Amino acid sequence: MQQLNLLLTSLPDGLLLGFVYGLAAMGLTLIWGVMNVINLSHGPIITLGMFSTFFIYTRLGLNPYIGVLPIALVGLLLGILIYTAAVHRVINGPHLSSLLATFSVNMIIIGLGTAALTTSPYNVDFSAGSFKLGNATILGTRIIAAIVTLAFTGGLYLFLYRTRPGKFIRAVANNRAAAELMGVPSTRILALSFGIGTMLAAVAGGLIATFFPFSILSGSGYELKSFVIGVLGGLGNPIGALFGGLILGILEGIIPAFIESSWVPVIEFVLFIFILLVRPSGLFGAKK
Repeated sequence: MQQLNLLLTSLPDGLLLGFVYGLAAMGLTLIWGVMNVINLSHGPIITLGMFSTFFIYTRLGLNPYIGVLPIALVGLLLGILIYTAAVHRVINGPHLSSLLATFSVNMIIIGLGTAALTTSPYNVDFSAGSFKLGNATILGTRIIAAIVTLAFTGGLYLFLYRTRPGKFIRAVANNRAAAELMGVPSTRILALSFGIGTMLAAVAGGLIATFFPFSILSGSGYELKSFVIGVLGGLGNPIGALFGGLILGILEGIIPAFIESSWVPVIEFVLFIFILLVRPSGLFGAKK
C-alpha cells in the first residue's frame, strides 16, 4: 500500500518532467536526423539555458518563463555560430571529425563557464504554486514547463511541415544531394537545423533550471538522458523524442516506488542497450 501511494505520488511528477526531457532530446535528434552529426556540445548548451534563466530571474527580476523567448533566440543564433565555426568544414568528413568538433565546443563552453561561474551549485528560487491531485502534489513549474514544451513541439511540427524552410530541412534530411540539385541552399539549411536543435536544448535547460539546482557541469547528465530518449523515440524523429521523453519520465516516476532511486540511471541505460539491440530504429522508427 505504501508503495502504491508513493507510485501515485511520483508518477504525475515524472510524467510532467518527461515533457522537458523530450524537448531537450528533440534538439539532439533533429541535428542527427538532418546531418548525421552527434552533437556533443548538447549538454553545455542545456547548461547555458539554465544559467540564462538564473540571470534573467535574479539579475533582471523577470519571470523565468518570460525569458524563454530570448533564450530561444540566443540558442538559435549560438547554434548557427557553432555550426559555422566548428561543424561546417568537417560535415562531409568521417563521423569522428564532427564528433571531435562538437566535443571541442563542449570543452570550450565548460572551461569558460568554470572560469566565470565556478562549479558551485546555483538555484532559481521560483514558485508557481501547486495543487493536489489525489495524494500527489503537482508543482506549477512542472505544468508550465509541460505547456511550454507542447507549444515548442507544435511550433516545430508546423515549421517543418507548413513552411518553406521546414520543407527544405526535410528535403535535405532525406537526400541532401538531390535537394541541392533542386536548388535548396543546403549550407544555410544545415546551419538553420543546427540552430534549431541548439535552441531546443537551451529552452529545455531554461525550464529545467526552475526544477533543480544546477552547476556548469550539470548538462552532461541531461545530455546522456537525451541520447537514451533519442534511441527510444528513433534518432532523426523529433516528435518521437517527445514520446521517448515521456517514457523516461514515467520510468523515473515508477522506479523509486520499488527500489532505490540510485538504480534509475542503471535501468535507463540497460533499456538504452536493449533498444539498440532489439530495435535500433527506436520504438517509433526514424521519420524524416
